[in-house]
Amino acid sequence: MIKEYENFEVWFITGAQLLYGGDAVVQVDGHSKEMVEGLNASGIIPVKVVYKGTANSSDQVEAVMKAATNDAKCVGVITWMHTFSPAKMWIKGLQALKKPLLHFHTQYNAEIPWNDIDMDFMNLNQSAHGDIEFGHICTRMRVQRKVVVGYWKSGEAQKKIAVWARAAVAAADAHDVRCLMFGMNMNNVAVTDGDRVEFEQRLGYHVDYYPVSSLMDYFKKVSDADTDALVEEYKKLYTIKIDESGEKVYWEKVRNAAKAEIALRRVLADEGAKAFTTNFDDLGDADIDAPGFVGFDQIPGLASQRLMQEGIGFGAEGDWKTACLCRSLWVMSRGLPNGNSFLEDYTLNFAEGKTSILQSHMLEVCPLIASDKPKLEVHFLGIGIRKQQTARLVFTSKTGCGTKATVVDLGNRLRMITQDVECIEPKPMPKLPVASNLWVPQPSFEVGAGAWILAGGTHHSAFSYDITAEYWEDFAEMMDIECVCINKDTTTSSFKQLLRNNEVYYMLNKALK
Repeated sequence: MIKEYENFEVWFITGAQLLYGGDAVVQVDGHSKEMVEGLNASGIIPVKVVYKGTANSSDQVEAVMKAATNDAKCVGVITWMHTFSPAKMWIKGLQALKKPLLHFHTQYNAEIPWNDIDMDFMNLNQSAHGDIEFGHICTRMRVQRKVVVGYWKSGEAQKKIAVWARAAVAAADAHDVRCLMFGMNMNNVAVTDGDRVEFEQRLGYHVDYYPVSSLMDYFKKVSDADTDALVEEYKKLYTIKIDESGEKVYWEKVRNAAKAEIALRRVLADEGAKAFTTNFDDLGDADIDAPGFVGFDQIPGLASQRLMQEGIGFGAEGDWKTACLCRSLWVMSRGLPNGNSFLEDYTLNFAEGKTSILQSHMLEVCPLIASDKPKLEVHFLGIGIRKQQTARLVFTSKTGCGTKATVVDLGNRLRMITQDVECIEPKPMPKLPVASNLWVPQPSFEVGAGAWILAGGTHHSAFSYDITAEYWEDFAEMMDIECVCINKDTTTSSFKQLLRNNEVYYMLNKALK
């Protein structure tokens, strides 16, 4: 268990029955307790696993599943059939369960005790077909779940449980996420817009418009003392780099960025929001050239970078879907070392043998993915309603493997798309003072970029060095949405066929409902 997840639990429920007598159930209970203690002691599973006893009847199953559904700390349920647990006794409980489910196909003993095995052992240790019986009823009832097969002491099996547990925490958090849109979706952009009602219905995220004028009311109330204190914090954390702006303008712009951060923090706290979006075409009505102007000098890029680092989801240009996804990504990543960020496909590199995509944004890339100490710089930004010099953190990102993810609205369903990428070293860009990443989509630039486009992917994504497609697949399954993954094994023809098959599946599924 890690500190960041100490308020969450995963419940472990063992399937049994009373056919073999009370002594057998006592033995089952002892084995289960030992296994749960072992899972917790492994240090691999980040959420505490809590043993909730054996379920020996339909009433007991229903009661424990209802309890799991109603317990705020419980983010998911692990089931294991130690003995032969008749599946009809699980029907009402599975109908009552509204939390993620993991079916663990394992066994207490690692090997068959060849010299000592007898009928008593056979009657007691029946996971081989007890789990199959349970799996059948889950499939018949169309219950979404993850199946993990492996010995309970195996590190590989425990890692798969850990992935699911992190996704379960993110799924629970998603139902408590409110995203504020400071300004609306950028004019006429389709991919970052969509059905916010369906989005909340499926994924739990709640998205609200919040007037920039109200944000400006907060900005105006930020004191000089609070601003100065935050600027001093910047000096300790970042490399101060004063370039063409000159020292006077530099510190004016850094102070404006600090005030913007304080204002945003206070609004998000007062509104109970865990994600937000901005739009460079909506920064308040005040004229920056008017005497006594009070307001943002440009989009609050530095604030967005720093808030992302602390778990506030962010989406540029009103992209509320990516803002919410970035929040969930941060939650899944707690305690992992390499970082995550909002990113945008910026420009293509067709250099022979080095085809790649530059990832960046105007200002807003999270410093969690920086390869070195970020530089605090002030430069001109000529986009949006205010073409001004403004502060931002400048850095290049780490090299290595990562995964990007997005959610798109296809009208009849939401689709999650993931893609594995290889982050490589960029060349110096002295005239582009922004944070950036350079990557090669897998399995190759041509196939990977093409597959992303065929799937309807966005130009924005939630990126991580730690969270792989497996996490997102588990998360999507918990939310009951489509998920397609692009990786080293993807071919254009097979991926196109997958998309066609999925289209038929979801059309028929909707018709049957």
